[in-house]
Amino acid sequence: MKYKSDENYSHGDERKIGILLVNLGTPDAPTTSAVRKYLAEFLADPRIVEIPRIIWWLILNLIILNIRPKKSRDLYKKVWTQDGSPLLVTSKKIVNKLKKSKNISSDKNLSIDLAMRYGNPSIKKALDNFKDNNINRLAIIPMFPQYSAATTASIFDKISSEIKLWRNIPDVRFLSTYHDEPSYILACAERIKTFWKSKSKSKKLVFSFHGLPQVNLHKGDPYHCYCHKTARLVANELNLNEDEYIVTFQSRFGTQVWLQPYTDEILTGLAKDGIDSVDIFCPGFLCDCLETLEEINMQSRENYILSGGKIFNYIPALNDCDENIDSMEKIILREILGWDNNSINSIDNLKITQQSYDKHAYNKKI
Repeated sequence: MKYKSDENYSHGDERKIGILLVNLGTPDAPTTSAVRKYLAEFLADPRIVEIPRIIWWLILNLIILNIRPKKSRDLYKKVWTQDGSPLLVTSKKIVNKLKKSKNISSDKNLSIDLAMRYGNPSIKKALDNFKDNNINRLAIIPMFPQYSAATTASIFDKISSEIKLWRNIPDVRFLSTYHDEPSYILACAERIKTFWKSKSKSKKLVFSFHGLPQVNLHKGDPYHCYCHKTARLVANELNLNEDEYIVTFQSRFGTQVWLQPYTDEILTGLAKDGIDSVDIFCPGFLCDCLETLEEINMQSRENYILSGGKIFNYIPALNDCDENIDSMEKIILREILGWDNNSINSIDNLKITQQSYDKHAYNKKI
């Protein structure tokens, strides 16, 4: 095996920290060829589809990649903006705001970048840039609050496959989940409260999370539990009773049974049962994307209204709102504590940051 050399390495180099935020990914354009390329990489990941590789290769290349790209292309066209894919555009905004945040921008030895698990900007390119800039301490922050083997673990796989080729291995910290982090919970709750201030509260709040095959739950994937805990903690912040909200799962495909209840079926059922107004929020998506903008705000809205519902309010994802930037900054600072001697990692700031970060968890039963 040929390892990547470090020609720029010097024994006198300062210890530099690289923060890599990683989101799922998006096609480069809303075209059939771009979508096919993206789906080929995405669906080839064994973390996504856990069936024998030879069988899946035949299904993927002979059937799915000849049918699905055109359908997905049309869906992407509905949400594509002048600036590009909403998921990529918003992810970049988050990273840019974090770069300008007080604690991060003041540390000359701290760099932050964005990568996508599938597509561009690639994890490989981001890691190579860090390596070229002599980054020797690396913190990976997946943009998935709820851990799942199909998302977070896939990022870990890719990071590992790249770094194992380095001659000089950096210190690495990998954040696997933050589904119950106080700052994230508060950001979600504040997002909903702000929305309710502009529009009246509906009869039911729906927390819709991306689904997974139910077999994953039986194999020990904690995602289902994490989603429910996130929803419960946010509901507690909103002082909601159990009958005022519901947790659902969306985006299923294929013939397998997925995590239930299904978002589309619940919305249709609510409308038919006389619940004629709903608010829907997707805590698992930090950025609005195809699954929220098209599947929820377009398809689900239409189906709900056709089933007898009257008011359908989609509450936007956290995106680059101030509360999300504050939450992500707190998470980042906590992850790198102890890695350098600058002010953000001093003992005093450690205590201040930790107290601010955790006080809600200790002052309230969650």
